[in-house]
Amino acid sequence: MLVRMSKAQRVLEVGMFTGYGALAMAEGLPQDGRLVACELELYLKEFAQPFFDKSPHGKKITVKTGSAMDTLKELADAGEQFDMVFVDADKNNYINYYNFILDNALLRSDGVICVDNSLFKGKVYLRDVEDENAKALRRFNQFVRDDPRVEQVIVPLRDGISLIRQVPMATASTLQLSMITDDVVFRGVGGASVLDRMRLDGKVAYVTGAGQGIGRGFAHALGEAGAKVAVVDIDEGKAKSVVEELTLKGIQSISIAADISKPEDVQRMVDTVVSKWGAVHIACNNAGINMNSASEDTTLSEWDKTFDVNLRGVFMCCQAAGRVMLKQGYGKIINTASMASLIVPHPQKQLSYNASKAGVVKLTQTLGTEWIDRGVNVNCISPGIVDTPLIHSESLRPLVQRWLSDVPAGRLAQVTDLQAALVYLACDASNYMTGHNLVIEGGQSLW
Repeated sequence: MLVRMSKAQRVLEVGMFTGYGALAMAEGLPQDGRLVACELELYLKEFAQPFFDKSPHGKKITVKTGSAMDTLKELADAGEQFDMVFVDADKNNYINYYNFILDNALLRSDGVICVDNSLFKGKVYLRDVEDENAKALRRFNQFVRDDPRVEQVIVPLRDGISLIRQVPMATASTLQLSMITDDVVFRGVGGASVLDRMRLDGKVAYVTGAGQGIGRGFAHALGEAGAKVAVVDIDEGKAKSVVEELTLKGIQSISIAADISKPEDVQRMVDTVVSKWGAVHIACNNAGINMNSASEDTTLSEWDKTFDVNLRGVFMCCQAAGRVMLKQGYGKIINTASMASLIVPHPQKQLSYNASKAGVVKLTQTLGTEWIDRGVNVNCISPGIVDTPLIHSESLRPLVQRWLSDVPAGRLAQVTDLQAALVYLACDASNYMTGHNLVIEGGQSLW
């Protein structure tokens, strides 16, 4: 449970013994997680290994035998870091292990140390106790309590478990004794680390075209970062399906059926979000269409339909959301443009699509300069060709091979390749970026 709650990827166990705890923690790790267990006795490794081999989680466990301190030095020399350290070993060395872990940055800055047996059957509280382990644990608890680097709580579970984490910042007295520069770089903007500044907790977002593909990936990304998400799509059924997915992940979300080529639908979309959550902090204008045809055969109907969604619709969304954001004095608008705004993708012919996406970039640049000094950032993302089930059809297979030959990365983009860029543009870490076209295409536009 502690491993899952802390979202640990890498765990260090000092003192394995039977291997039960190692396997329990491994079960809480993701599939690519890793647990390193320090065990003094080789025979205990040999005892536990067959049980690890029977478990689907056993492959995450690496057991290192010999002196635990020697293993810690080896890990430190290799530059290893862990999200969680579980200590259940020789009690007299608890302070030594603890100090080495902190002094050599084996614990990540936001990690946690769990120490087992810290109450030792209550003996740590007895005045006349003769038990050497109880005395060692009493000294350890006192040492941790007086350590300005950390804060702790002892959970009275069986023999007690101490949960220890580093405090976000050194104390004033510690700073006075050091030569460090105590500024915003050291302390973080508003006291928040870079990763904390990328959180979207308390923010309200909407994503158009979120019923599938890139938009669905964007909705998940914003929700995972902490935002409430309105899933907007012309197909109400698809929007509701994505909301069901988000709900299963504990993300607050609603579905809105809207055709962004219609001004009344755009205004209703924004009004619905504001009515539900009182604000719009993040507007992700992603919906778009593509209707391929040779330029000499492109009809006015195809041109108008493409521009109505891809450019006129994006403009209306920017304007409707922007009015709310300008009144708030804060907002992040992220438009989905395309690599086609920079180059002419081939061999497919898509004049209206290319021109409309180039228009999205210029729209973004213009709004980005007009609104930045009023608290609203406007940027766009230009993906390359994104791998979707549609492009794997028999008819498109030769075209896919041609596209792949044009991509230095040697593969098409995945929806997940775009998610972190969206979160960055939606968070406060990007407050000085505006009017930017963030191109994510595996290098295709460079050839």
